[in-house]
Amino acid sequence: MNRYPLWKYLTVLAALIIGLLYTLPNFFGESPAVQIAGAKSTVKIDNNVLQKVEDILQGDHIEYTGAYFQQNGPNGTVRLRFASTDIQLKAKDALEKSLNTDRSDPSYTVALNLASASPNWLSALGAHPMYLGLDLRGGVHFLLQVDMRGALTGRYDSLASDVRTTLRDNNIKNASVDRSDLSIVATFDSADSRDTAASELRRRMPDMVFTNAAVNGGKFPLTGKLTDAAVVEVQSNALKQNILTLHNRINELGVAEPVIQQQGADRIVVQLPGVQDIAKAKEILGKTATLQIRMVDDSPAAMAALAAGTVPFGLERYTDRDKRPILLRRQVILTGENLQNAQPGRDQQTQQPSVNLTLDAKGARIFRDVTRNNIGKRMAIVLFENGKGEVVTAPVIRSEIPGGQVQISGSMTAEEATDTALLLRAGALAAPMNIIEERTIGPSLGADNIAKGFDSTLYGFMAIAIFIILYYRLFGLFSTLGLSFNVLLLLAVLSMLQATLTLPGIAAIALTLGMAIDSNVLINERIREELRHGASPQQAIHLGFERAWDTIFDSNLTTLIVGLSLLAFGTGPIRGFAVVHCIGILTSMFSSVVGVRALANLCYGRRRKLKSVSIGQIWKPKQD
Repeated sequence: MNRYPLWKYLTVLAALIIGLLYTLPNFFGESPAVQIAGAKSTVKIDNNVLQKVEDILQGDHIEYTGAYFQQNGPNGTVRLRFASTDIQLKAKDALEKSLNTDRSDPSYTVALNLASASPNWLSALGAHPMYLGLDLRGGVHFLLQVDMRGALTGRYDSLASDVRTTLRDNNIKNASVDRSDLSIVATFDSADSRDTAASELRRRMPDMVFTNAAVNGGKFPLTGKLTDAAVVEVQSNALKQNILTLHNRINELGVAEPVIQQQGADRIVVQLPGVQDIAKAKEILGKTATLQIRMVDDSPAAMAALAAGTVPFGLERYTDRDKRPILLRRQVILTGENLQNAQPGRDQQTQQPSVNLTLDAKGARIFRDVTRNNIGKRMAIVLFENGKGEVVTAPVIRSEIPGGQVQISGSMTAEEATDTALLLRAGALAAPMNIIEERTIGPSLGADNIAKGFDSTLYGFMAIAIFIILYYRLFGLFSTLGLSFNVLLLLAVLSMLQATLTLPGIAAIALTLGMAIDSNVLINERIREELRHGASPQQAIHLGFERAWDTIFDSNLTTLIVGLSLLAFGTGPIRGFAVVHCIGILTSMFSSVVGVRALANLCYGRRRKLKSVSIGQIWKPKQD
């Protein structure tokens, strides 16, 4: 009756072992570390960079206790762990000297950091500690205000170009097309021309509303403004692109788990745990990037000059992603302002990975003319960061490309196509941003928060354990062990998910303890009730667990629904609380119903003539 099959015991044992393995890294603390990331968006960090870094340190006889490659964002990072801060500083100097031979144009960012001090064999199993949030580790907090007016101004500049192109393609004569604040004003010499233009523009540009203005000086103005829905879309896209760009840049700071999220309609919250250098953080956040498309000069004369180390007049020397020199014409064909979107895809004929670009009307017209006149030549896409340019890709023009839909394909993998699309799409901020609030949280305050949170949870656990053991005796001990098993599983799941632990998360762990002990109290009281009604000990144990399950399931399900609602609609600390809370409910149900019963079955299940169980005082009604 109270015997588990072998597979159930093995399941509980496996959960216990996994819980121990994945919880252990959280107790080893952190060691001094150095992180290597790309200083440019086009610099890719992979296992080859890791091998190169290890060779540099071995050549300089610098010992390290661990070296790891982590795919953190599109470019990844390399981390090395050291035994002391002295060795850490020595390694940082050696790596900067070897990796960045040109100090004026560094390719890599070498930053001091902290890494988990857990043994290498745990890391090899994929067991890593949880990330700590800003309130536990310290760091910097920024609140950024996005200049939505700037985003709309840029959009209207692009639309003005589209209006000129539409009028020219339809042979509609006009005096001028200009952007006037947040609108476009086109003037015509006659009312007929204005009416014809208005009809064509409304057909070609459905996102705009065109209205006739009062005649002024014999001119007939036509005013165009974006619809309310289009304005919201422009602002939303600007906010999303800025967040995407910030994610791409924060990687340079060596932040393991940054928080970058929208707040309200035009603000972005950036939290960087572990970063104390505000000046460096501001520099990275405010970094500018622009995109240009230029023609490549592969003529014999240009190649000969390049081989001789000279640059002919009218050309400029750049390097591609493989550090090979390339000569580009000074004339800029298109800029990032003409790029509306960039997405990875596949060539329909060759099935090779590709990057699909979408240009605006002006860009489409220019691109069509350039590709028609330069078939067989190469065209380079250059990304400029901090005033220095690097060629992202330089494909060969195979045919004329009309319509503004551009496909870049060639010798690239699917991952490289995704990375290139991200670089082109998020290389620059869509709208300017201003820092309107900044806060610094010191590491000592974070350590104090950890100590207080840990102590409160520990003392609460001890108080519960003492009371329940005194009240329920051996079954109270089973409940305490089940409670420990629950905490172990909860920490292991959070570590496997690489969740970020914050103060609200610690509060959720304390709440989970209360929910878990409530399930054990229900089970123990149900067993007592069955004994009080005259059931045999073995039958009371069986019925106690079986009949308490419905109540446990109902109570935990209602709490889980609330937790899922917080997870779906909450943000920031509320979402962090909800994640820990929901996982804790699931682990508490498993540990209470399966784990505690496994202990009870092991202790009492094989006793055929069991006369009593150690579950405290059983109060029976007096017989009259």
